[in-house]
Amino acid sequence: MRLLVLGGTVFLSRAVAEAAVAAGHEVVCAARGRSGSVPAGARLVEVDRDVSLDPLRGSRFDAVVDVATMSLPWVREALAAIDAGHWTFVSSINAYADTATRGQTAAAPLLAPRTDASSTTPDDPQLYGAVKVACEQAVRAAHDGRALVVRGGLMCGPGDVMDRFGYWAARFARGGRAVVPDVPGHPAQVVDVRDLAEWIVRSAGQGVSGTFDGTAPGTTLATLLDEVAAAVGAPDLELVGRPAEELAAAGVGIWAGPRSLPLWLPESHWGMVDRDVSATLAAGFTARPLAETARAALGWERELGTDRPRVAGLTPAEEAALL
Repeated sequence: MRLLVLGGTVFLSRAVAEAAVAAGHEVVCAARGRSGSVPAGARLVEVDRDVSLDPLRGSRFDAVVDVATMSLPWVREALAAIDAGHWTFVSSINAYADTATRGQTAAAPLLAPRTDASSTTPDDPQLYGAVKVACEQAVRAAHDGRALVVRGGLMCGPGDVMDRFGYWAARFARGGRAVVPDVPGHPAQVVDVRDLAEWIVRSAGQGVSGTFDGTAPGTTLATLLDEVAAAVGAPDLELVGRPAEELAAAGVGIWAGPRSLPLWLPESHWGMVDRDVSATLAAGFTARPLAETARAALGWERELGTDRPRVAGLTPAEEAALL
């Protein structure tokens, strides 16, 4: 299969390129080449999507994988410029209108599409999701019956730059008393970026079409944290639970960002991390053990430097104050 990855240098797009090379496919990565190199065995075509896709015009690919974050013009131009037999677009769980109801499938109602926003910085989750919906619609209109839409959940593992899952791997490996959310029944759902990438490549090769949630089966936040602790925790690690009310009163943020406890959400958003992925599993997705993901995430954290300023989580001083 001749596969074009729009990207190929960072996180998911790079993992897709790596998985495709490993599977023996001919892989072309279209990127500026400034964020990193493409995987060994892939070929880089230098493209700036803010400028032009001219270097790709006239080329034919068996399949395309597009991970465009938040730019409908990028997606529309790619669809118009590139000839492909199959098209995969990576959307987001943020596309859903109902963030609270648990156990929803990919058939759940979506946000109204936004066609008037072209920013590539998804600071507003609802705006981000609404632009993703508009991109999905454009892909389906251009490749009816030959399009795979993958609504990605929280991706983690090597290459992650969002610091959410990685915070817990690094924190537990440091040991000592670690503050964790004590929220009974809190669901959790993540996906190893390598599992998602391998499934996307297989699906493209098989011509799979339709819309699926790109995440692994769910668990509880307590179980997830216990499994990460068991996989990478230092011998003296002690998990110290703090209820949501206490964390909120202390100014600790949810989900991501500075002074936060990543993966913690209010009940109004539990539906985002408790998706019914039975259709995804039936379509061939498989998830590796969480312990393997935790060890890979810790390796990546150490490569980046565990004492670096983080974009998510608590600093040691902030955690000490809570304790």
